[in-house]
Amino acid sequence: MKNLGLFCLLLASIVLGSCNKKPKDVEVKNLAEKPVSVQCYKALYETDTLDLKVNTLKNGKVTGELVMKVLNKAKKVGKIAGEFRGDTLFVDYSFVSGLDKATYKNPMALLKKGNELILGNGKIETYLGTSYFAKGQPIDFDNVKYKFTAVECVDK
Repeated sequence: MKNLGLFCLLLASIVLGSCNKKPKDVEVKNLAEKPVSVQCYKALYETDTLDLKVNTLKNGKVTGELVMKVLNKAKKVGKIAGEFRGDTLFVDYSFVSGLDKATYKNPMALLKKGNELILGNGKIETYLGTSYFAKGQPIDFDNVKYKFTAVECVDK
C-alpha cells in the first residue's frame, strides 16, 4: 500500500512537470522557423496608421509584427501569432504600451478579402487574465475603422 502511494505521487509529479515544458518548446521552435511567405499591410483611418507584417510558416501558423499609431494614444508596438480559419486570420496581439511599459495581449480577427485584411470588431471576454472573442457572438467586419491594404515590405 505504501509503494502504491509513492508510485502515484511519482507519476503525478512527472505528468505535472511535463505539462509546463511542451508549450515553451513549441513557441521557441515557431520563433526560429523561417517563413514561407511574408506580406506587409498598411491601414489608414483619419490620422491613425497601422503597419502589419504577416509571416506565414510551413505548418500554416502565422507570426508577425503590428505597429499602431493612434491619435492621442501611446504608440503600440507588438507581435502577432495565430492562424487562418477559413478566410479569417485569428491572432493574439502582444504589445507594450504606455509609460509603465506594461505588456498586454489582445485577440484580433482579420477577414481576408482579395488583397485586403479587414480588422473585425467583436465582443471580448476575459477569464483568468486571458482575453478571447466571446463564443457564439458574431464578429463584425462591415462597420470597421481599419482595412489593411497590401504594400511593399520595407526593412527598417
